[in-house]
Amino acid sequence: MKLEEIIKRQRSFFNEGITRDIEYRKQALQRLRRGIESHETQLFEALRKDLGKSPYEAYATELGIVYEEISYMLRHLNRLAKPEKVYTPLTNFPSKSVIFKEPYGLILIMSPWNYPVQLTLVPLIGALAAGNCAVVKPSNYSPAVSAVIRDILSESFSDSYVYVILGGREENQNLLEQRFDYIFFTGGKAVGRTVMKAAAKNLTPVTLELGGKSPCIVDSTADVALAARRIVWGKFLNCGQTCVAPDYLLVHKDIKENLLEAMVRNIEALYGSDPIQSKDYGKIVNEKHYRRLASLMEGETPYYFGGYDKEKLKIGPIILDDARWDSPCMAEEIFGPVLPVIEFEDLRQVKSRVEKRPRPLALYLFTGSRENEKFILKNLSFGGGCINDTIMHLANNRMPFGGTGESGMGSYHGKYSFRTFSHEKSILKKSRFIDLPMRYAPYPAKDRLLRFFMK
Repeated sequence: MKLEEIIKRQRSFFNEGITRDIEYRKQALQRLRRGIESHETQLFEALRKDLGKSPYEAYATELGIVYEEISYMLRHLNRLAKPEKVYTPLTNFPSKSVIFKEPYGLILIMSPWNYPVQLTLVPLIGALAAGNCAVVKPSNYSPAVSAVIRDILSESFSDSYVYVILGGREENQNLLEQRFDYIFFTGGKAVGRTVMKAAAKNLTPVTLELGGKSPCIVDSTADVALAARRIVWGKFLNCGQTCVAPDYLLVHKDIKENLLEAMVRNIEALYGSDPIQSKDYGKIVNEKHYRRLASLMEGETPYYFGGYDKEKLKIGPIILDDARWDSPCMAEEIFGPVLPVIEFEDLRQVKSRVEKRPRPLALYLFTGSRENEKFILKNLSFGGGCINDTIMHLANNRMPFGGTGESGMGSYHGKYSFRTFSHEKSILKKSRFIDLPMRYAPYPAKDRLLRFFMK
């Protein structure tokens, strides 16, 4: 079936008003959960094939987050969708002010390959909870997972409600030529610009979840053992292919050597002395990205080198000590298991350097100093982050997740997903029995009364 026909059918179905019913939305979310549960084994196998993920990591970072999001929406949907009464100023006396939450209509969700289950289905959950129809475009770089997602959604929903399109660049371009009511894109900045440009033609609102070089700062007061363990986990999770992974490490000179030694111990504790043989360590998604990451190592002498296996697309954890701000690995987001390390003496140096770069999606600070914590949070802008941890802020769906500046726009998770996919329609209901004369001409004699009401 042609894409244009699918969009026509979805728009017709949406206009019937069926998806506006709260119970219908809940049933849809329940069907989605049952569909995922019935395909868990296939999803685990597909995630292992595409990204080398272990079942434990696949559940912790993919399926578990999806299940939590469905549960949240089912528990809170009535409250989220309820019209919201707000204060009405005296200038509108007597009247009532209410905000109604209505769905946009047709949503396009374009998802990436690095967390292909979570980053496809969590936005979809928000779109369905808000009462929309959706066209879903999973990544062509994770074909095994995309095929399972297509099976789940096609078995759970009619094409006129949720439709999945597989394919690559040609399919993406065709999708962006269509008119949607909202576009939700997760991926890189280059494609994000293309999405935004295409959306502008129809004045379509967008959420862009992008990325960037997310710094991890370790000051002289940090708990070195704890910082090493949590940095290693966050950086090398999913073989470094995480949009909020620590991209580079800024460490105070007084503790740098102790921290690097502790990080090596933790790499070996997590993945053994030969990490690329570990069943708990993932792989690079494809040969193109393998070559890109390998090129970053040209001319470098790593502090720690976890090995290569080109046939299996494996690159072990790599730590680059004494990196420079102008090093090749500092030019763009690494998106792989390479961690450059730069030392500093003063947090003001860190502020000066980081603020000159595009605003990152995440920032992490390891410190025992409340003063240093306040300094960083007050002076640097970023999407979100953690104090004394990495990655875990996105696991709390009570907080919005999203970027700022070049790392993205808009946010989602929990109630913020519902808000993203809903239009808030403001309605003032005015009394028919009292009509205050102060707003009508002639004006001069009413100046004092106007100032009384509007001051």
